[in-house]
Amino acid sequence: MKKILTVAAIGALLAVSGCGKSENASGPVKREAGNWKTDVKLVKFEVPGMPAEMKDGMAKMMEGASGMDQCFTQEQVDKEDIASELAKGPGNGGECKWSKKDIAGGKIDIAGTCTANGQTVDMTMAGTMEAKKTDVTITTKGKVPTGGDMEMVMQMTSSHTGPCKAPAAT
Repeated sequence: MKKILTVAAIGALLAVSGCGKSENASGPVKREAGNWKTDVKLVKFEVPGMPAEMKDGMAKMMEGASGMDQCFTQEQVDKEDIASELAKGPGNGGECKWSKKDIAGGKIDIAGTCTANGQTVDMTMAGTMEAKKTDVTITTKGKVPTGGDMEMVMQMTSSHTGPCKAPAAT
């Protein structure tokens, strides 16, 4: 189960890392500095032989990631580089090789293979990217250790909600 969740988290980690600069000549779409809210929806999660309660747990984990707020300063936005983020792989513990990295003109179209914790998955990311909103569907497919094919589809939507919020008093 832990390995399956690690593989599933690959897509989430890459998407949350942010999409900033273009790899294409049509020019970069830069995210606007400020507070961003990210919502995650598990569209499909199929793992052969996985008990229903584990699938429900995965769905709940994804729902728990929804509503996450992140503050991005102007300096962070200026330094964003999607190409280097994608090259790092998930959580710096894996590696991804991309066969397609088209991040330009407000569109995201990425495909490749990622390896983490001894598992390899095929991943695609497709969607839109604007200064104040991103909407990306991430599809991850691979073999599970128990045999058979795993497929997960997530939709991640991030929206600019205004200036960064002041930190809560402790």
